[in-house]
Amino acid sequence: MITGLEHVGIAVSNLDEALEIYERILGLNVKKIKIIEEQKVKAALLLAGEIKIELMEPTDEESPVAKFIKKKGEGVHHIAFTVTNLEDFLKMIKEKGIVLVDEKPRIGAEGYKMAFLHPKSTENVLVELCEK
Repeated sequence: MITGLEHVGIAVSNLDEALEIYERILGLNVKKIKIIEEQKVKAALLLAGEIKIELMEPTDEESPVAKFIKKKGEGVHHIAFTVTNLEDFLKMIKEKGIVLVDEKPRIGAEGYKMAFLHPKSTENVLVELCEK
């Protein structure tokens, strides 16, 4: 079951330039900056009230985020929801026809279990599910 909005992921070409806008101009607070080797990104998590914004800069030209930027440009990359019992939720939505990018959860930037749903199954929006 989805219990809330966890974060919005934004693909950026230059994290420092993006932080200039989101942190210094808009006043959002950086919670953490971390390199996520598995996803080949450097990510900054910023707090916007109860919701987080995840700015992602590719660390490799072949990373999914780099390919996204090449194809669609910088901007909203994904939306993440919190769920209870991620494994059961993935099984249930797969049975209902949703195509999964991740058949099994993996560990995300904040140490939570997470999995992506294929955008072809979700109206061309990359959806991430997170279990805290």
